[in-house]
Order: sequence, then structure tokens, then C-alpha cells
Amino acid sequence: MVYYTRRRCGLISDEGLGLLHIYYGEGVGKTTRAVGLAVRAAGEGLKVNFVQFMKSGNSGEARLLNSLNNVKYSCPGHHPFILSRGPDKVHFEHAKRALGYAYEAVNSDFQLLICDEILNTLIFGLLTKKDLLDLVQICRGRIELVMTGRDAFEELIKLADYVTEFVLRKHPYYRGAKARKGIEF
Repeated sequence: MVYYTRRRCGLISDEGLGLLHIYYGEGVGKTTRAVGLAVRAAGEGLKVNFVQFMKSGNSGEARLLNSLNNVKYSCPGHHPFILSRGPDKVHFEHAKRALGYAYEAVNSDFQLLICDEILNTLIFGLLTKKDLLDLVQICRGRIELVMTGRDAFEELIKLADYVTEFVLRKHPYYRGAKARKGIEF
């Protein structure tokens, strides 16, 4: 059994390790789960850094997170859709800047770091597996880390303490419904 204690260096188990959470899959709810954890942690007085990768920072969760005490929300700014021709320079810059925000959080006094959609950077080659594994290693023993996205590679899953796969069973999009503000984004 793992018992948690609050220390300046972050959420740590009795083994002295910052834990790794992976929320991945085709189903909806990964970001929502991460936001929920951020709200819970902030409500308990923990300092949270929420970094969004591959998003533009203008969603409902961004506005909410920016309004909460104990939460720092970071997003590099506008992120255009990646078209069939592949990523452009702006996509690579966005990912590298977001990764920089994550490293800043590790080197500060935050206790929870959420890297929303970081796993999706691998799909387009914006970051490498090594980038993600390096982040995991630097967080161990220092800060609780959450990573979200559509797919997680096996080595990352093996390192994780929490792994939740979101499975899509049914979605109105496949009936032709459009995404609704406040529900899907």
C-alpha cells in the first residue's frame, strides 16, 4: 500500500517516487480526467502546472484552469490543424515550447504536472519517445506526472504507475453530429 505525504519536492509515495499517470485511447475523456485531477489537487492545496500540447489554449478548460488558485496553465498559443501533408515548422516549435514549459514546472515548486496531449506529439514526429522518457525520468522523485493522448508506447506503459485506456464504443460524430462547445471542446 502506498501512503502519500505532501512535501515541498512534490507528491511522493513512501518509496520516494513521483508517480506517473497515463490516460490514453480513442475514447473521449482524457483531457476531462486530467482537468478533474488538476481541480482536485488544487482544491487540496497542491500546486499544479497544466501544459497543453497540440492545442491553441482557447478552450473552456483553459479558461477555467486560468481562474483557479494553485494552477498555472501553459500553452504555446495557436496550433493549426496538421494537414495531410504533415506538420509544419509551427507544429514543431509549439511542441518544443510546451516541453520547455513542462521542464520549467519540474524545476519549480509544483507538485503535479499535467502534459495534456503530449502522447499525440509522437504520432506526428513532433517529439520523440526519448523526449517523453527523459521527462518521466526527471519527474521521478520530484513531481507527479500525467500524460494524455491517443496512444501510449509499451515502454512508457511499463514505467507508469497508473494506466487508464479510454475506449470508444459510440460517439455522435459518426452519425454526422458536429462538435459542441462546452461538451466536446
